[in-house]
Amino acid sequence: MYENGLWVFGYGSLIWKPGFEYGQKQRATLFGFQRAFCLWSIHYRGTAAQPGLVLGLDPASGARCEGVAYYVGAETAADVHEYLRARELVSYAYFERLLQVRLADGQEVPALCYIVDPQHSQYAGGLEPAAQASTIASAAGSAGPNRDYLLNTARHLHQLGIDDPDIQRLVELVTLS
Repeated sequence: MYENGLWVFGYGSLIWKPGFEYGQKQRATLFGFQRAFCLWSIHYRGTAAQPGLVLGLDPASGARCEGVAYYVGAETAADVHEYLRARELVSYAYFERLLQVRLADGQEVPALCYIVDPQHSQYAGGLEPAAQASTIASAAGSAGPNRDYLLNTARHLHQLGIDDPDIQRLVELVTLS
């Protein structure tokens, strides 16, 4: 499975904290999904008593999500995959899929993606921005305040030149609260 290495698509915290060594990093686009605060976090950015919200790749017709793709060589791909499973599948609220992404250089490659499961009990799709902001402003978990997760994501998207109006709106709402 890993003889040609592995591409990994990051759209949230994987952009600013991949947690693994990689040989190449490029901007990338995944079609048919949107980046959304659509998953209750009871581990990293919230607790069972006060859940936070984290990003998920939520299926949406005509949508596209810009992020980054990391290339991991064949010699470390299995270890990176194991690490990502432990990190991303902590509550099995995501599906692990190999999906085509378009790299900045025009190549289309299969990349490991973590897609939110809309049937999972932690799915929080469709929350209004004000409700998202209220949750993000007040929640914290084992990885720190939910606010930091949002602000780190927004800062790194900006550094990559990725415009995400929904993220920017949430930053505005959270910093006002």
